[in-house]
Amino acid sequence: MQIQVVKSKIHRVKVTGADLNYIGSITIDVALMEASNIFEGEKVSIVNINNGERLETYAIPGPRNSGEITLNGPAARKVHKGDIIIIISYGIIDMEKAKDFKPSIIFPNENDNTLT
Repeated sequence: MQIQVVKSKIHRVKVTGADLNYIGSITIDVALMEASNIFEGEKVSIVNINNGERLETYAIPGPRNSGEITLNGPAARKVHKGDIIIIISYGIIDMEKAKDFKPSIIFPNENDNTLT
C-alpha cells in the first residue's frame, strides 16, 4: 500500500505580491525552493495564516535570494501582500518506506523570507 506524505514545506513566509493578471501559479524565491526540495512545476498547497484560505497551484522559480513569494492568477484573490502563508508539497510513498522518510521542512525569516 502507498500513502501520501508531506514531502516539502516552507513554513511561514510573507507574501510579497499578488498578480491577478498572470496566468497562474506561485512564484517562490529559487533559494527557498531548493532548500525545501520543491521543484519547478510541482503541485503545492498554500495555507494562508491570516484568513484561513487554502488553495492548490504549482511552483515557479523567482529570483534567487529575492525573498519573492507572489501568488499569481486567480490565487491572487486569496492573499494580500504581507499575509503569512505555509507552502506544502506532498509525495506518494510505500508505507514501509514512509516510516523512515524525513520531509524537507524549512523555517525562513518571515519578515524578509531569507534563510536563517
